[in-house]
Amino acid sequence: MAKVGIFYGSSTGNTEFIAEKIKKYLDMENVELFNVDSTEKNDIENCDYLILGTSTWGVGDMQDDWDDFAEIFKDVDLSGKKVALFGLGDQEVYAESFLDGMGHLYNLIKEKTIVVGHWPTTGYRFENSVAVRKNKFVGLAIDQDNEASKSDERIKKWVEELKKEFK
Repeated sequence: MAKVGIFYGSSTGNTEFIAEKIKKYLDMENVELFNVDSTEKNDIENCDYLILGTSTWGVGDMQDDWDDFAEIFKDVDLSGKKVALFGLGDQEVYAESFLDGMGHLYNLIKEKTIVVGHWPTTGYRFENSVAVRKNKFVGLAIDQDNEASKSDERIKKWVEELKKEFK
């Protein structure tokens, strides 16, 4: 049976909360959560499918644990794996760098794997994002600060698409 790993970095608990919801809505056997502050290279390599999540800190930075893990992550063999991304950000206060953390994470892996789970930008209010390619986010966009009431619906819809990709 294929193994799905959900890897996240979380300083305030919001990204972990969303990772747990993703796991719940995936409703598949063999799904495991990993906080990257205690993740080893083989944890990633032992998964068939990956879901990577980060929040954006300051003006466009990845969450600190991802910054620390990025060096290890560069050496991980991702060939043949499908990877989906999710990001958290604040589109009102940080409209000029909304979800840039997810965009930086995407840049770490885009040449090494197949990225799935792109998400429409429609319905969001932001000025700029490193996480946008061809008018779509590179992964699920969550604004838990300003649009928490929309998160469950967005997660459910995104997860349904991932289930098709992860077959």
